[in-house]
This record gives sequence, structure tokens and C-alpha cells, in this order.
Amino acid sequence: MNWASLVLSLEVAALSMVLSLVVGTALAVLLDWKRLPARDFFDALVSAPLVLPPTVLGYYLLVALGTESAIGRAWESLTGTTIVFSFTGAVIAAAVGSLPLVVRSARVGLEAVDRNLVSAARTLGANPRRVLFTVILPLAAPGIMAGAMLAFARALGDYGITQMVAGQLIRGTETASIHVMNALYSGDEEGARNMAIVTTVVGVLMLYLANRFLRRLNDRA
Repeated sequence: MNWASLVLSLEVAALSMVLSLVVGTALAVLLDWKRLPARDFFDALVSAPLVLPPTVLGYYLLVALGTESAIGRAWESLTGTTIVFSFTGAVIAAAVGSLPLVVRSARVGLEAVDRNLVSAARTLGANPRRVLFTVILPLAAPGIMAGAMLAFARALGDYGITQMVAGQLIRGTETASIHVMNALYSGDEEGARNMAIVTTVVGVLMLYLANRFLRRLNDRA
């Protein structure tokens, strides 16, 4: 069992989950705002990673974050490192791939919020920011947390985007999904099987937790 690969994948999945959770929740709130211009187009753009081939999404990220891009040059000047073919690149790639899952789950949570409670808070003098952070987001938390679980599971199992953006080795180690493929190619069937079983167990656990969070929304409705 290659524990280094598993630990690396768990680190990438955890950090990408946090990143996609913050960005995804903000996007969900923005998309829930009915006066947003071209809301349907923006929603489709955010959801695009669900349907784009991993190689295409990886290509866009390489163009946007590579050493020839403005973002890549700015990052390199600030940190002395590159985004692509690094641990940072792996986290960003996994976060982008899982972002639509967070956005969609968070929107389910936001849509389940009782608008009468929101109106009551505004009537009592709460400003929009306070209403968002003390009423809307706490009530939408089950949907948001379900999105976080889905994002973790998606990031843990990512292969194509990670390989395109971060490469085969990150800090000298493969991610779990890349390890499974390389182990099969090298004839290490036992290593591939063990890693596949562990990632399957973790992935199913995340899906179970996501279902539990969503059930809370259904029970409340």
C-alpha cells in the first residue's frame, strides 16, 4: 500500500474542498440573486466542468495558469514557484473540477431557505450582509456541507485534470488515482487493488454524508 500517495490525495482533496467551498458558496449566492444579468449563461459557464472533457479543462487551466500567463507570471514573481506542475496546481485543478458540485448543492440549500424568515430579519432592521451570514447561510448549511462532501469525493478521484495541470509526480509522489493507473501498467495488481479499495471506501463515505446532509433539507421542508 502506497501511503504517501493516499496522504497526498487526501491533502489535495481537503484543500481543494475548502477552496471550492468558499468560491462555490459565493457563486451560489450570486446565482440565487434574481437580478443578476445573464444569470442562465453564467450558471452554464460555472457548470461547464461537469461536461467538458478533463483534457479540455486541463488545457484551459494550463493556458490560464501557465508560466506565460499573467496569473502564472504574477504568482512566480511573488512566490518564486510555478502554479502548474506543482502541489498548488493539483489543488486548483481539483477545486475547479469539483466547483459545480458545490455550487449546485449550495443552491439547493439556498432555495430551501424560508423566505419569510429572511423578510422578518429585514423587517427587524438587519442589513443584507447580516441577513446573509446570520439567517440565509446557516439555514442553507446542510446543502453547502453536502456540496463540500461531494467536492472532496470528486477531488480525491480526479485523474485527468490533475495529470494535465500538475503532472505525474507532485512533491515526488503520485496521487492515488494516478498510482492506480501506474501500478496496473507496472504489473502491481495488488497495489492498484488496495488503493482502489481505500479510495472507494472514502468516496462512498463522502457520498453517504452528502445524502445525510441533503436529507436534513428534505426533512425540514
